[in-house]
Amino acid sequence: MIFRQLFDIESSTYTYLLGCENTHEAIVIDPVFEQHARDSALIRELGLKLRYALDTHVHADHVTGAWLMSQTLGAQSVIAEHARVTGTDVNVSDGDVLGFGNCSVTVRATPGHTDGCLTYVTRDQDMAFTGDCLLIRGAGRTDFQAGNAHQMWQSIQEQIFTLPDTCLLYPGHDYSGRTVSTVKEEKAFNPRIGGEALEEDFVGYMNNLALPHPRLIDIAVPANLRSGRPKDDRLPGTIEWGPVMVNFAGIPEVAPDWVARHRGDLYLLDVRSRGEFEGQLEHIESAVLIPLDELRERLEEIPTDKPVVAVCQSGKRSAMATQILQSSGYPESANLAGGMIQWHRLGLPCNAHS
Repeated sequence: MIFRQLFDIESSTYTYLLGCENTHEAIVIDPVFEQHARDSALIRELGLKLRYALDTHVHADHVTGAWLMSQTLGAQSVIAEHARVTGTDVNVSDGDVLGFGNCSVTVRATPGHTDGCLTYVTRDQDMAFTGDCLLIRGAGRTDFQAGNAHQMWQSIQEQIFTLPDTCLLYPGHDYSGRTVSTVKEEKAFNPRIGGEALEEDFVGYMNNLALPHPRLIDIAVPANLRSGRPKDDRLPGTIEWGPVMVNFAGIPEVAPDWVARHRGDLYLLDVRSRGEFEGQLEHIESAVLIPLDELRERLEEIPTDKPVVAVCQSGKRSAMATQILQSSGYPESANLAGGMIQWHRLGLPCNAHS
């Protein structure tokens, strides 16, 4: 199975991408609204077709990206029926199975942090995604959104600790850089519910956490009760000057054939050496040569009234040029995907043939 663990530094949220190696159907668990460009780029680069965008619960510290995944990638949004979220595509309950290609996850109801919390378990019970129920050496707070420490005790004991000891546990959050645990570890070492802890020990611990409310709770909860759908229905991060795609490395890129059709509307910045510019791969008509090594000292030569497309041999040096432009006051800038190699592969016109 294809598996990736992603992290949002602002909310310390983990997002998980699971895909079937045979069919390339996939699911994403707990996507973050602000990380949509990153996550969708990874899905695109891995050649995956997203079938479901799952939330483990109604989050209080970030807005879900489920609606965005539905709008842009055709995924169906999934959350617990008991969460009472509007606009979601699939409402699930304990025991339901969600398939993606030849893989699947089973829904386990694990209320306690909220009354609509879920844990998703892979078919072979070798991985479980516990949301904010059981954390690594911790457990989600139980003091708002109908949370209940007694209920969480039962959820962990009956739904998570009954999984095989070797089952890998992937939480919704971690604030100390920990990424994964196992059922056996948490049974033994979790300071809230592990070892010889009894229910009254766990409840007493949880009821005395005295944590401040999440900073974004008044924004996140109402938005997440709409499945992350903005009130104005606007898709964030839309780039209007061209069909720009941001890759998983964070570099905005445009396709060569689109650039060829819009050369007159763009400033084409070739960052190769003079020899390469006049060499075998030639150069695009109207492209201006500023070698990458000189770019930072010659930025004032680049106009700001046109979008800038950086060009090199393979798209690697021009990716660095794009980063320099983006950080130097040229937000309408992008990399020519694949560089002059891809340009020639497509048979697009160069200076000698224009």
